[in-house]
Amino acid sequence: MKIVAVRSYLTSMALTKPYTIAYNTFSDVSLAFFEVELENGIVGYGSGSPAKEVVGESTAQTAANLQTEFVQNLVGKDIRQFQQLIFETFKQFPHLPGTQAAIDIALHDAFCKFIGISVANFYGRKIKALPTSVTIGIKNLQETLEEAKEYQSLGFKILKVKTGIDVNEDIEKVVKLKEKFGDHFSIRVDANQGYKLDDLKKFITATKHQGLELIEQPMPVGTENELLSLSWEERKLLAADESLKNPQAALKLAANEKPFGIYNIKLMKCGGVFGALGISNIANNADIDLFWGCNDESIISITAALHVAYACPNTKYIDLDGSLDLAEDLVKGGFDIEDGFMKINDAPGFGFTLL
Repeated sequence: MKIVAVRSYLTSMALTKPYTIAYNTFSDVSLAFFEVELENGIVGYGSGSPAKEVVGESTAQTAANLQTEFVQNLVGKDIRQFQQLIFETFKQFPHLPGTQAAIDIALHDAFCKFIGISVANFYGRKIKALPTSVTIGIKNLQETLEEAKEYQSLGFKILKVKTGIDVNEDIEKVVKLKEKFGDHFSIRVDANQGYKLDDLKKFITATKHQGLELIEQPMPVGTENELLSLSWEERKLLAADESLKNPQAALKLAANEKPFGIYNIKLMKCGGVFGALGISNIANNADIDLFWGCNDESIISITAALHVAYACPNTKYIDLDGSLDLAEDLVKGGFDIEDGFMKINDAPGFGFTLL
């Protein structure tokens, strides 16, 4: 079955509400979309929304790359060779994971629609459903508690709280959240590289009785060896995010003493489904848990992340709320959320439908 057309476009989409992390504030997001059409009329959809400050690629660069001759030359190729086409994409666009992901996701969607199976079932689904965390950006204490109450009313059970500017305020937020909501919420924190080692030690000590699930990327990239001064019990709570961009980084972090006990996989860091599976296999052999995250993304790539996450036996956590922040999107469906649990369907491909 031949590819007869490819299309791409860049769209700016408003967020439902601005949010702040340790190094930026966001009020809208640009998304690059990619379509692969087959001769029988099937269309596979992909999207790219890399974080330039993390991977060095902007969404505008992704959109430009999707217009290149290499991508146009996918026309005429056989979708049954989609894995080879993804391999060639990685060779053509090294270190450009947003471009890789957009193409990878669209080809997976088109191929699995062609053979009539969901992507999760194609790779072998291991997990039925998991609860996602919802994210509270950096806000003052009162605003944090108010947003948590809103999420409680919506049925969510896991909060991910952005931290990393003032460790004392971060400690207070965690303590007050537990005081106000008790065991209703499990709490994760994401310092976005904002701590020094002493800050991290202080935070761990002060919150050790609060039952935190994990602490995501507490210190800057390049300081991983400093984490080895912590005990393994402490490091098991640490999730590599910005330090983990691809399978090569996963392999390095899994060697000898491990600074992180958890790997955060984002399709926009590792280049899509193939890159994610590469990291997963390394983590599985190193007894490292998987935590699936996202940027502000379309339902397209969020659903893609869910499918591959549920095909990996070592998936333990998901933080795939990125499409919930969008005021608009290209597609609908893909997943349902029931009491905070994200459930995918068995429709061919990724199971979303065009609006």
